[in-house]
Amino acid sequence: METPGLRSPYVKTCGIYYVARMLDKIRLRASAQLPEEYHPNLGKGFDARVVTFLEMDYISIVERVNQGGTDDEILRWIFVRGRHPRDEEIEIWNEFLRKRGWNDDGTETLIRRKQESGFADRDDVQTSFDYIEADEGRPTGGKAVS
Repeated sequence: METPGLRSPYVKTCGIYYVARMLDKIRLRASAQLPEEYHPNLGKGFDARVVTFLEMDYISIVERVNQGGTDDEILRWIFVRGRHPRDEEIEIWNEFLRKRGWNDDGTETLIRRKQESGFADRDDVQTSFDYIEADEGRPTGGKAVS
């Protein structure tokens, strides 16, 4: 389902995948524009992985986002209070996220979601990011956006 204002997981903030999407979900929920189907997983899944990677807690990030600011400003705030990963750590993180669901312990979940969404026959949906792209009406294929 396409949701205006909700960016692709491939969009990078300060070089890191998925952060922009998590911040979008927080902002959209605060403005009552995030579809209900997203609500149960807020702060879970990839959101939780980002929060853990940055050594922060989700509630603090929500509070900071609700104060306003750009993605870069918020992430820099997180870097000061949580952790600021080195470039090599960001590269490893990005590759882990980009390939999640492809021949790993997330594969079973990806297969189930593809079946539930009518994507079982879509060979282009190979990763969790591909699934998100397809589910939200964007082309798959891992086109990173900075």
